[in-house]
Formats: sequence, C-alpha cells, structure tokens
Amino acid sequence: MTDLDHAAESTTARLFCPYPRDFLWGAATAAYQVEGAVNEDGRSPSVWDTFSHRSGAVAFDQNGDRATEHYHRYPEDVALMKRLGLQSYRFSVSWSRIFPEANGVPNPKGLDFYKRLVDELRAADIQPWMTLFHWDLPQWAEDRFGGWESRDCAHMFADYAGYMAAELGDRLSGVFTINEFMCFLDKGYVDTGELFAPGKNVSKRILNQARHHAVYGHGLAVQAIRASGPAGLKVGLAENIPNIVPILETPEHIAAAREALRELSGMYLTPIFEGKYHPAYLEDAGDDAPIFTDDEMAAIASPIDFLGLNLYAPTYVRHDPASPRGWSGVNCGPGYPRMDMPWLAVGPSIMYWAPRLVSEAWNPPAIYITENGCANPDRPTQDNEIMDVGRVMYLQEHLIHLHRAAAEGYPVKGYFVWSLMDNFEWACGYTKRFGICYVNYETQERIPKLSAEFYSGVIARNAVGGG
Repeated sequence: MTDLDHAAESTTARLFCPYPRDFLWGAATAAYQVEGAVNEDGRSPSVWDTFSHRSGAVAFDQNGDRATEHYHRYPEDVALMKRLGLQSYRFSVSWSRIFPEANGVPNPKGLDFYKRLVDELRAADIQPWMTLFHWDLPQWAEDRFGGWESRDCAHMFADYAGYMAAELGDRLSGVFTINEFMCFLDKGYVDTGELFAPGKNVSKRILNQARHHAVYGHGLAVQAIRASGPAGLKVGLAENIPNIVPILETPEHIAAAREALRELSGMYLTPIFEGKYHPAYLEDAGDDAPIFTDDEMAAIASPIDFLGLNLYAPTYVRHDPASPRGWSGVNCGPGYPRMDMPWLAVGPSIMYWAPRLVSEAWNPPAIYITENGCANPDRPTQDNEIMDVGRVMYLQEHLIHLHRAAAEGYPVKGYFVWSLMDNFEWACGYTKRFGICYVNYETQERIPKLSAEFYSGVIARNAVGGG
C-alpha cells in the first residue's frame, strides 16, 4: 500500500468515525451584523454605526441599521437553531446597549434583551456562549478617550465585563472576552486598503499601544468575570490566529511552523499565554514598542479556561535556514483555490494544525473552533432552494481535518460554524454571504441552505459522513 493509499484510508476513517461523545456543535453571529434596532430601547451608536454611515466606507454605502432584525426575530431564530439540531449558540453583546453613555449607568432594556435571548436558548436546550466585544466599541468611548488608544478603555471594558458576568453568568455556558484583536486594531487603526471601524490611520507607536491596551483589557475582563460571576463560569477569548500550516509534514517544517505561530502572535496570544511579548515583536517595533508595567503584563496573562480559534484560510510556512528566524512564509500563488472572498484561500488542514500548534506552544485547557465558514455566491432556485455545494465542500473538508485533531488527543471540545445566517459582512455590506441559512434582506425570510442540511446531519451523527 502506498503513502497515498494510507492517506486516503485515513481520510475515509475520519469521515465516518464519530467525534468525542461530548463534542459541542453550534453556530455563531455578532451583534452589529444581525441585531438591527440600532436606535431602539436606549442603545447608543457604536463605532460601526458611525463608520458604516461614512460615505464610501462600506460597499454600496450599506449599514447595519436593520441587519437581519435578530433583535426582534430572535424567537424565530432560536426555533430555527432548534430545528437544525444546534447544541450551542455563540452571540455577542452590543456594549452600547448595556452602557449607552460614559457615566457607567446600565440600561435595563438593553440587558433585558440578552436575558430574553439567553432564556429562549436555554428553553430550547441550546447552550448560550456570550462574546462581550465583537468590534462594536461604543462611540462614546472613541469620542471620549480615543478608544483602545487609552488605558481607560481597558478599565471600562473590565467594568462592563464584570457587570455582564454578574447579571447573566448563571445562565451561560461560557464567556468570550474579545473577538479577533487584529480586525478591530490592525484593520481599524491603520488604512491598509481594507479599513474597518473606527477607520483611523494612526502611527505605529499608537497602534502598538492600542494593541497593549486591548490585551490588557482582556486580562482585566477575565479577572472581573471571575470576581463578579458565579463560581465555575468559564472564560476565554476568540482569536483569528495566523493559521499556520507547515508546507510539508516533516519535523523541520513543523518546528518552523510552531515558532512562526508564536512570533506572528507576538502582540496578542503570546503575551496572554506567556506573560511577555515576543522579543521579535518588540525588536521590530523599536522605539514604537508599547509602554507597559509588570502588573499590566501579569493581568494580561490571567489564566483562561479555553481558547477560541477562528479559522478560515491558511498561512503556509517552511523551514528556511537562510532566514534569520529560521522560517519564511510561502505564497499560495495565483492558481490556488479560493472561496468568494479574495483572502479566503481553501486550506482545510488548518483545522488540524491550529489546535496542534497552539497546544504544543501553549497547552490551553480546552480549544473551541469559534468560527469557520466561507462566503459563497448563494442564490435561490426557482424552487426557493439554495444549493451551496461549494460551502458543503468547504465545511466537509475542514471537519475531516478537525476530526484528526480530536482523534490525536488535542483538546478540541466544540465547533461553531460561521455563520448561522447571512448578515452584514462589515466593509462588504450585504454583498457577501457566509450563512448556512439564506436571508432575503427585503422580507427577512430565513431559508436553510444545503449546507444547513449537511451540518444538521453532522450534528445528528456526531460524524462528518454516514447515513
């Protein structure tokens, strides 16, 4: 039997073998992308409200004012989750619904929405997993002290985290502090051609200091959740790590990939797990490196219960003796397959390598795949069906590789597909669809796609393949 035969046999086995018995299957969304109702029940604007109303900032000048009306349609959406067999739902909270002003006075109507949502989920036997910050910083925080440019933002975020843990913690299965540092900082504070809210273009020094305040805010939030929430409430974060894949599965390339992960995460996950920034990050920053104290670094490294990984596209790395760091990146090239986003190269092995490399580097207690999915140019047929075969392929191949990670003993505990439904896709507006359920943005009708049927079958079998 050849190596290719062995590989094919192994892939087939992972297709039909079940995941661990307690593996958790879910879906995820984010507040500004789905809720709508931006001016209702006391909510004040976030930086994404302001940014999306800036001419030219979002495709076709679209915005999240209406989104998918999840704020009003959540009972319908929870019923849809139940029909699909989802066991968990990861949602985010709109910070400016809870604290509409900088005075620290909570808004009861804003909190009540999330209480109703969580109760609806629990009644449907769906675990609620709450994300506190998914990019929609209150506009008052940006206006008052420049958002994450200031330590004040970190401290106010911790106050907000503690309040939510006290009010909702006994009803939650887990809390994510922050989602994807890179997207709201590296894309929100520097115009690299794909600008996100708040749409600034700051110096390298200011960006690095903002990065520090954000990871510091995460650490303070972990401490606040533990101090204010019920005993045993699990807390972590969700990060879009550089999805490192060794170009070949050989010891030297694997070692290079592991070090590349630590270095490329040097300003975010590395300090969270190691209590210090990666030396290459500080060396590259030079005089623009962030200013911090030992106490702040200790807070950043507050122990977490789990790590969420948002995995979409690969970053290939090879061992490179000619490089001062011993590794270098490998470009996918123009003929490499991609989904319906320029950056969304198809590399299913990220689902194995991300949990493995993260485990080898930092040994987190548990890992959840908190986002994985793809954009696809979905259109209903005459029979009102959405045959998103491309997305089914993408999900199937990724889940096969995730099974390998679980089977080899890496602590992968669950998977949240991105996303439950089509929604406001940030700077792309409504032009890109990531949902396993189609949304007619005129009528707000939800239609499960072929990928929803596929995913529902995976959950029912606790395996990718089978009948």
